Amino acid sequence: MPRTAPSEAKLREIVAKIPTPFHLYDAAGIRANVDALQQAFAWNPGFKEYFAVKATPNAAILKLLKDQGCGVDCSSYTELLLSDAMGFKGHDIMFSSNVTSAEEYRLARKLGVLINLDDISHIDFLAENGGIPEEICLRYNPGGDFKLGTRVMGDPGDAKYGLTPAQMPVAINRLKELGVKRFGIHAFLASNTTDGGYYPALAKILFQLAVDLAEECDAEFFLINLSGGIGIPYEPGQPNADLTAIGAQVEVAYQETIVAAGMDPVAVVTELGRYITGPNAWLVATALHHKDTHKQYVGLDASAVNLLRPAMYGAYHHITVAGKEDAPLDHVYDVTGSLCENNDKFAIDRPLPEIEIGDLVVLHDTGAHGHSMGYNYNGKLRSAEVLLEEDGSFRMIRRAETPRDYFATIAGFEVTEDLGKPELDPLLHDPVNNA
Repeated sequence: MPRTAPSEAKLREIVAKIPTPFHLYDAAGIRANVDALQQAFAWNPGFKEYFAVKATPNAAILKLLKDQGCGVDCSSYTELLLSDAMGFKGHDIMFSSNVTSAEEYRLARKLGVLINLDDISHIDFLAENGGIPEEICLRYNPGGDFKLGTRVMGDPGDAKYGLTPAQMPVAINRLKELGVKRFGIHAFLASNTTDGGYYPALAKILFQLAVDLAEECDAEFFLINLSGGIGIPYEPGQPNADLTAIGAQVEVAYQETIVAAGMDPVAVVTELGRYITGPNAWLVATALHHKDTHKQYVGLDASAVNLLRPAMYGAYHHITVAGKEDAPLDHVYDVTGSLCENNDKFAIDRPLPEIEIGDLVVLHDTGAHGHSMGYNYNGKLRSAEVLLEEDGSFRMIRRAETPRDYFATIAGFEVTEDLGKPELDPLLHDPVNNA
């Protein structure tokens, strides 16, 4: 069940200082999820959560997570820079990228982070651009479908990520020749599942793979990365993942494979961005307009630039109206933004209480892949982010974009007024100087 949002009084207090739309993060909820994860895997002394920066790349959120003992998983040059700036150092940073540039590898090696290679061809590419470290991870893709029982959980064979089973020993032997002394394995085979069987099944595959490769290649393994994939209950009635049970089942698999093979200790790590921050944020928007044509529409001051998942995936996000949480759901609305795209809808045919102009409409579970997937189509500007502490205090941790930001990267434009009126540089009209 999606988490209850802050009260209307608290939201109005925030809105009085920070206009809608904004993403509102619950610091206490984020800390509680990290604590639950760490307790579930406390049996493994090397356990670390490498929070997926892509989910919520905000400096204040990363600082909160660092204080909780988390590392970070980065996928790009900029995420590496952000993580380093927030004090994550060395192997507290894992770099899991694909189609990786030379510039990114050189920065990763300069920072001394733990590199997770996505492709066998990247071995020589990394050797030429930064050099091969003594410890490295390999991303594994078994191909085919990933099943739990008779249910298909994911289709790794269609994914662009990872090395094939045949490539893994070849890669390990080549890396050993280049000086690697210890290896890690990483895999991501299912997304956003609350099924408690996912991590244990994945762990068995990766633990056994490490045992087999250790024997075949005479290689030492120091880390198994179960990656992300544990999801959250976006819809009412969906179950929540039982981390305690999941951690216990992964421990059983560890005992049956790693310990039985005499390979203990091996660190077991995770990258649970969505699980940690996803349910602990809300997109708060204001109802601007009603439109009654072939359907009833409610238009918000937020749009897909603030939360892309419904438009991109048809993803469900629970919606409540502040102060009307217990009111009857006796109206059916399409809840929309203002983009010139018909898929700019947060909900279609959604039963809701009557929504009046000026109501605060709250979209739940926006703490991961919400603000971070924002963009500027139609010249729309990305919203602010706000952190709510347990004592009720709040602070803006990212301001909303302004027209000045929008024009800042356009050659020849200079914003000279507070209202954001752009002036065109005469050079743009000069075909000689512009050639």
